[in-house]
Amino acid sequence: MEHQHRESDLARLSVEEAAQGFAAVGSEPRLDVLMTLVRAGPEGLTVGDIQTRLSIPPSTLAHHLKFLSAAGLVEQDRQGRSVVNRAAFERIESLADYLLRECCIDAGGHSS
Repeated sequence: MEHQHRESDLARLSVEEAAQGFAAVGSEPRLDVLMTLVRAGPEGLTVGDIQTRLSIPPSTLAHHLKFLSAAGLVEQDRQGRSVVNRAAFERIESLADYLLRECCIDAGGHSS
């Protein structure tokens, strides 16, 4: 059943949404931010934690997080005075699957 739900999510990912997601990770600094959040796991990191790990100025980091959030790759949650940022694992998986779902169709294979 989980597999069916995932396929349903993939059907809803439009080419525009996929392009926005791929554009969001199309720069090294944004990819670094996203990978830092992926490595942090579901608990996520505060903005200060990300800054410490990557040595990114606050305004630059805010810009990258806004871009990643707009693409649906980062989820942000205010907890008191802090904002916790988490990788949106389902969306990231959907982007990877978007590329692979038509694997080998032109070669006579089947998508998975």
